[in-house]
Amino acid sequence: MCGIIGYVGYRDALPILLDGLRRLEYRGYDSAGVAVLEDGQIAVRKTAGKLGRLVEITSRDPVRGHVGIGHTRWATHGIPTDDNAHPHADCTGRFVVIHNGIIENFLALRERLQSEGHRFRSDTDTEALAHLIE
Repeated sequence: MCGIIGYVGYRDALPILLDGLRRLEYRGYDSAGVAVLEDGQIAVRKTAGKLGRLVEITSRDPVRGHVGIGHTRWATHGIPTDDNAHPHADCTGRFVVIHNGIIENFLALRERLQSEGHRFRSDTDTEALAHLIE
């Protein structure tokens, strides 16, 4: 089970995403993260642990933009670590994904993508999606 939120609008996305994640924290308490489109680049902040840790990180190193996604995680693949927290990016950082569910064939996908030169940073099944989109 995970909590997922997205925002597209005219207001600053980060406070809206964090408020939404607070409301969804019961769906995932292993880690939390956000990705915000900031000046044409995707800025990611994520951490293992409860949402409060993400709030601390983003207060020290905020992101500004009007489009973003957020995620609270309940781990199914990969233990709760900063690297395993969502969102996950492809090799270029142009694509980020968050996901709730299980990708049954992720090991086969991961092996194929690695043989094609993709570099994985996590142990999660979700990261394979970002590399497939890339």
